[in-house]
Amino acid sequence: MAVRPVLEGCSGRCRTRPAIVAGMESSGALNAHTVDDAQPSQASIDLYRTLSADIASGVAVASTLWRKRDYAATVTGHMSVSYDPPTMLVSLYDGGRIADAVSESGTWALSLLGSGHQSTANWLASPGAPLEGLLTQVPFRRGPATGAVIIDGALAYFELRTVDIHEAATHLLVVGEVLSMGRDASGREVQDPLIHHSSSYRRLAP
Repeated sequence: MAVRPVLEGCSGRCRTRPAIVAGMESSGALNAHTVDDAQPSQASIDLYRTLSADIASGVAVASTLWRKRDYAATVTGHMSVSYDPPTMLVSLYDGGRIADAVSESGTWALSLLGSGHQSTANWLASPGAPLEGLLTQVPFRRGPATGAVIIDGALAYFELRTVDIHEAATHLLVVGEVLSMGRDASGREVQDPLIHHSSSYRRLAP
């Protein structure tokens, strides 16, 4: 048996009370870095950037068609939210062109990339990528439901209609219901996703 403090309901700073728990809880305190509630220090921000880079995530391209112009950007913050109805979420930097375009257009697409798409991921992740000619070196087709860009060879793709947008710190969390979906890869390509980990692109080990 081990005694572990647990939070009691409160407002403001929470108090703890001891609770008896069974299991394999290790002794000794964690060497945790505490983040200031009011204003995180630069040291906290830098440490968070280092630690959060250890989150392994699939790489995708978010795209939209707005005012007859294509917008597309590489993203690693995306997830499936629900199966019924099919719903997804993407995190977009609030200061980026893609965030403005997705917010205004109301529809968008997400193409999941394979390991062979690394050059596409690099190009569409570049802050200096021009709006004019953005897709001249990227093979793509258009989604039937939204007209948005779908990357050729995508492991899977989804076209979505925005149902909610949440502001979170420097990003917008855009929630969308799926309008259409499919796969443009085949065979072993489907089992070879492009992964982002430790600030680099990687592949799953064979």
